[in-house]
Amino acid sequence: MHHFEYRDGVLFAEEVSVTELAEQYGTPLYLYSAATFRRHFHAFDSAFDELDHLTCFSVKANSNLSVLKLLAAEGAGMDIVSGGELYRALQAGVDPSRIVYSGVGKRDSEIREALEARILMFNVESLAELERINQVAGEMGTKARVSFRINPDVDPQTHPYISTGMQKNKFGLDIELSMKAYKMAAEMDNIEPVGMDCHIGSQLTSIEPFLEALDKLLNFYEKLKTFGIEIKFLDLGGGLGIPYNEEEPPHPTEFGKALSEKLKSLPLKVILEPGRVIAGNSGVLITKVVYTKSNPSKNFLIVDGAMNDLVRPSLYGSYHRIEEVEPHFRDPKEYDVVGPICESSDFLARDRELPEIHQGERLVLYSAGAYGFTMSSNYNSRPRACELLVDGDKVIVARKRETYEDLIANEL
Repeated sequence: MHHFEYRDGVLFAEEVSVTELAEQYGTPLYLYSAATFRRHFHAFDSAFDELDHLTCFSVKANSNLSVLKLLAAEGAGMDIVSGGELYRALQAGVDPSRIVYSGVGKRDSEIREALEARILMFNVESLAELERINQVAGEMGTKARVSFRINPDVDPQTHPYISTGMQKNKFGLDIELSMKAYKMAAEMDNIEPVGMDCHIGSQLTSIEPFLEALDKLLNFYEKLKTFGIEIKFLDLGGGLGIPYNEEEPPHPTEFGKALSEKLKSLPLKVILEPGRVIAGNSGVLITKVVYTKSNPSKNFLIVDGAMNDLVRPSLYGSYHRIEEVEPHFRDPKEYDVVGPICESSDFLARDRELPEIHQGERLVLYSAGAYGFTMSSNYNSRPRACELLVDGDKVIVARKRETYEDLIANEL
């Protein structure tokens, strides 16, 4: 469910006309719905009410400060993967004790910043990282709380680029090496092992891979206890999918019920790291048709949005539903919707049936709230898009559109 709907032939974001926003702020334009963010966060979070839990929003999905501040006010913690994301979360007023730090390549400076902030814990992904965190914590005269990311070798049945829980992936430690890591951590002066972590992938449309991974983690948890290692947190990551097209992912309540049955008798606080399921359908991308073009085999809509604004179709071959901002109900035609970047991979949709579209008209791409702006770039020296957060009839400029001056501000 989301709060983008048509009224009298015009798309609205909550109580505001998208046409009016596009005319005032230009395109390409990211629009977020505050009501949808709140709705999706509570729909997810409440699914785990039977468990002692903490829902940490995955900052990489949408790192805009206004979005982070909104979610923190609703009770969200944050899952971060870089020093920059830590900085953003702190700037948005997130309580550091509700921040979990994941990622395979944490630098000394990033470890130091997280220890200074006193985050909840690090999700450690290698023995080398464990040793480095112990060293940095020792230099600072403190102890680092850690969890180990266990790679359970479970196939999440998703796109290979967003599969993270198989042995061939770069993430985490296999189960045998994980036991060695916990024993090492227990003997280190500046490490406190407090948790166990697992994240198997993104855009999952079934809970079965989650449950398969959980069974392996619980067996490992029992083995840990035999070595006198008692953990407090079980971090199950995120990855629950959303309907971009015809997918039918499970509702969070189904996921919550299945986890609660397995975990409610255990003395563990469960940490969850949703991103896409909260942010994906909370945002749309608005773009304008610059030119129409046809050749003997193709009809093209050349729009002002491009792969630098939304890279998912080019990178993953992903689908985003496209509609007119102001429907005209013309007969359908088949189009490639492409951008102005000098790459054949610059497309937002291929072979897509749409009503006949004319030059100057605007389109909306749905499900763009997650991994949309955060993956955008300045390729072809294109300024990045404006981001607006609509809350009822209030419009917040969450990020100004970049200028040409912004493009070269850090160059000499």
